Amino acid sequence: MHVDEFNRELMAFLAVATTPFHAVKALVASLEAAGFSQLSPENNSALQAGARHYLTRNDSSIVAFVVGADAQAHGGVRMVGAHTDSPCLMVKPVPEKRRAGYFLLGVEVYGGALLNPWFDRDLSLAGRVSFADAVGTLQTAMVDFRRPLGVIPSLAIHLDREANQSRSVNPQTDILPVLALQADAKLPDFRDLLAQRLREEHPGCDVQRVLDYELSFYDTQPAALVGLHEEFIASARLDNLLSCFTGLQALLAADGKQSCLLVCNDHEEVGSLSTSGAQGPLLMSALRRMAPDEVALAQLVEYSLMISADNAHGVHPNYADRHDDNHGPLLNAGPVIKINANQRYATNAETAGMFRLLAEAEGVPVQSFVVRSDMGCGSTIGPITAGGTGIRTLDVGVPTFAMHSIRELAGRDDAAHLSRVLRRFYNHAGSLIPA
Repeated sequence: MHVDEFNRELMAFLAVATTPFHAVKALVASLEAAGFSQLSPENNSALQAGARHYLTRNDSSIVAFVVGADAQAHGGVRMVGAHTDSPCLMVKPVPEKRRAGYFLLGVEVYGGALLNPWFDRDLSLAGRVSFADAVGTLQTAMVDFRRPLGVIPSLAIHLDREANQSRSVNPQTDILPVLALQADAKLPDFRDLLAQRLREEHPGCDVQRVLDYELSFYDTQPAALVGLHEEFIASARLDNLLSCFTGLQALLAADGKQSCLLVCNDHEEVGSLSTSGAQGPLLMSALRRMAPDEVALAQLVEYSLMISADNAHGVHPNYADRHDDNHGPLLNAGPVIKINANQRYATNAETAGMFRLLAEAEGVPVQSFVVRSDMGCGSTIGPITAGGTGIRTLDVGVPTFAMHSIRELAGRDDAAHLSRVLRRFYNHAGSLIPA
């Protein structure tokens, strides 16, 4: 796929994948259009060579896989991992607030969000809602208002003359989105507003009473190519929907000779410990479906490989001193191998060498990242997957600016280049590791 077409499809995916629930829904649509089918828990039959299936968990995580033509466990599984969640502001269970004649919603910060960029943005709301129907049965449905509903206005500099020197953000009091004027004392019932939206978005939906919800605000500004020569892509949720899309495109291009798998987990930004996170059982559940017994599973794990794809920190031209002077990845200079001696990344010499050879075969440049020795290092699902499964793993990613901001920036070429390497990883014949 040409870089321009790749980016058009990436931006279309980002536009609809406003929450992890919507991201998984979009991934499922692409997979089913390519002939993948959902594998139900009741299906106990052995998986045949050529089978193309997917599993979901909590509607926010997904595993999709192809059973290779040689489906014996000694061939292992080529795996790519990413995550569907991004730092955001989530609506509290009892959110209604009235201040100075305005209707606001209380929010909780999800993950390590940069808070200052959330001010003065046109915000919409999306997520999953549970409700009771006319006979009292529990139902769930996704909602996405898809238009600006609220804004978090900045305090004018005239009222805070030190704003450019020392303004901090209190997440309890300073970032409540304003939704409406509220002159009278009676607050709107937020659940009633959600019920109305559910009926609008799902006309046949029998919504008697909203029970609960998982809703997050998001920026309505669409993704765009920016720069003098449109050399950058700017968007919300590049971390890490860019990697989900990149892995998807590689999986769809798999030739089916090798067993291949893509896993996109929720809750990475908050530690991954959940039923749908990388510390949960989803991946191993899928691998057990591919291996008929414990011996076959042990062999499959021994010969499998995982590439954990999660964005990397590009060297910021205004803050270049925040990087090790030999490890400052540039945008549009190729995917980055992420290395940490303290195992915050799962890369070792063997898995890094494998990735370099694959990239070299595709003519794709490769960069390296290590954090400064006097700074702390973030982590990914890579070490969690390696430690939980015993599968050889490495961490790679596309270099990015403004990670965890409401709007991030990446190079226009890097995601497509990474997808080419992942496609070769899926399609490479024979072993990728020393015997």
